[in-house]
Amino acid sequence: MFLCGRGIADITGEPADTGMLGYGKSWQRSDGIHLRLRSRAFVIADAAGDRRVLLVVNELPMVFDSVWRALLDRLQRSYGTLYTEHNTMVTATHTHCGPGGYSHHRLYHSNTGGFRPKTFAAIVDGMTEAVVRAHDDLAPAVLTLSHGELHDASANRSKVAFDNNPEPDRRCFPDAVDAQTTLLRIERDGTPVGAINWFGVHNTSMTNTNTLISGDNKGYAAYHWERLVTGVDYRDHRRHAFVAAFAQTNAGDLTPNLDLRPGRGPTADEVENTRIIGLRQYQAAARLMTVPGSVLEGAIDHRLTHVDLGSATVAPEHTGDGREHRTGPPIGGASALAGSEEDGPAFRGFHEGRNPVWDAISRRIYRRSPGLRDVQAPKALVVGGLRGHYVARHAPVQLLRIGQLYLLGVPAEVTIVAGLRLRRRVASIVGADLADVLVAGYSNGYLHYVTTPEEYDTQQYEGGSTLFGRWTLPALQQVASELAEAMRDGRPMPYGEAAPDLSGHQRPARPRIPRDKPPAAHDFGDVLVEPRRRYRPGDVVTAVFAAAYPNNDLHRNGSYLEIQRRIADGWLTVADDGDWSTTFRWRRARSGQIAIVTWTVPADAAGPYRIRHYGKAHQRVLRPYSGTSRVFTIESEGGHHAERTATP
Repeated sequence: MFLCGRGIADITGEPADTGMLGYGKSWQRSDGIHLRLRSRAFVIADAAGDRRVLLVVNELPMVFDSVWRALLDRLQRSYGTLYTEHNTMVTATHTHCGPGGYSHHRLYHSNTGGFRPKTFAAIVDGMTEAVVRAHDDLAPAVLTLSHGELHDASANRSKVAFDNNPEPDRRCFPDAVDAQTTLLRIERDGTPVGAINWFGVHNTSMTNTNTLISGDNKGYAAYHWERLVTGVDYRDHRRHAFVAAFAQTNAGDLTPNLDLRPGRGPTADEVENTRIIGLRQYQAAARLMTVPGSVLEGAIDHRLTHVDLGSATVAPEHTGDGREHRTGPPIGGASALAGSEEDGPAFRGFHEGRNPVWDAISRRIYRRSPGLRDVQAPKALVVGGLRGHYVARHAPVQLLRIGQLYLLGVPAEVTIVAGLRLRRRVASIVGADLADVLVAGYSNGYLHYVTTPEEYDTQQYEGGSTLFGRWTLPALQQVASELAEAMRDGRPMPYGEAAPDLSGHQRPARPRIPRDKPPAAHDFGDVLVEPRRRYRPGDVVTAVFAAAYPNNDLHRNGSYLEIQRRIADGWLTVADDGDWSTTFRWRRARSGQIAIVTWTVPADAAGPYRIRHYGKAHQRVLRPYSGTSRVFTIESEGGHHAERTATP
């Protein structure tokens, strides 16, 4: 028996004018919301509450040490040494549809204009709220671990690199994907109250043309389970009937775009693909809720160390060639600038694999610098000088144990074979089943990609983005071995050299904040385009409002819109901007500012409805306003209306 607490909170940042993080495209700037982003926290402790770990799964593009440190500082003020960097794992789902500007490293501000304090605050405030709720929710629980396979939700986007691995490694993945899906089931008195699912796939069903904030496929999976199946109301944070997190593992070379083209597969509609791939992850996890699984027993334990991947010495027993090697300062390759062709190409003129001009230049550089050649060859050197405050180089590497389950936290995107080698190393030392050891990628920081040396040699996108060179994975295998040995032997782990705190070195963005101006002859909240009088299930209802700048108030834990159904004693909210069925899009029109609200009518809707919009406008002071559409009717052939879908 363990103690477990669950918490959830809103971490949605600025929905207007903020560069979205992940694809690095200048034109991909937020202009509204499709799905709000959530942080889900789980505190798991032994029966006495003396030994505990904290898992925080965030619907974010990345977790940077900026938000990791800020969260830990907040928790220290409230709880002392109860939650520290040693026992707290903060991860990201890696959606590419979240606003950026919350890192302390400059590379990730390329399309945000600098550091975005509002988005940073929304993320840290939300994560803190989720943890506080999980801490307060701590109660006896039974934890059950189950494993299954999911084969139609991912494809290998770097098959050339995968095929360069030794045959015994490739044999572990017959379809060149890591099909393992793992579920940690949380039950109280025989009733499921939470779940954490781990499955490796890039959260990139939405392409770089999308400008609405979204949790992408993993966000939909969590939304579907929590809100549609179990009826959790995100507006009522006092009631957490069920909290479901869909976390990442070694997703570095796995795409959800099954046709190996951006936004393609299983259909030609990226929005529908997001739903389908998310639904498949949910369905695989829900199936695991019905199997017996293994009830977790044993210790709660944790170890953490820091390693400077810019200058790590790797001992011969970890390198594979019997020689000592070193990692080196971060350098990007030509193939990194090409981007992943399957998820979103980057810069024209660069290619995955060979780049003849840059290859020739790099060969001349390598002849003059044998040390650099040993670290980075055959990478075509393009993006040098990633030092100082541009990218991180110190990796916090963490090992958590929850009974039979081991989570190796790595602040990077790890390919499936690289993940396999890390998992094997830990499993062999602690005596665990391989399936019970998971690489928790995107944890506690971000240092780009980790490939095997063999994959690195092909210089596909992932290899060009393995910034610290060919020996990055062996360096992490060495650290993972040390962590596992320390945990097995019950001894502390050396702290290592942590990254410097850069919070005092930030250049805040200076966004062009518009002067709030409604269209002529209108006030904020006025309806400019009314819905039609009648609709049927499957139709899209649209209303247009005079709307102030949405960044004036992020409505965190709230909404810019509500879809309301008339009931006997008033109006009942049935959807908001955290629902899949709605979109909120803000525009600067020639005559003033507008918000376009849409709602796709669900199959079970019937009766009279209306749309409401909320905002705050700067008119000498920040003034709240609201607007309400006329009433429209949903006509149904029959059947009783249900507020939420009950089909699992």
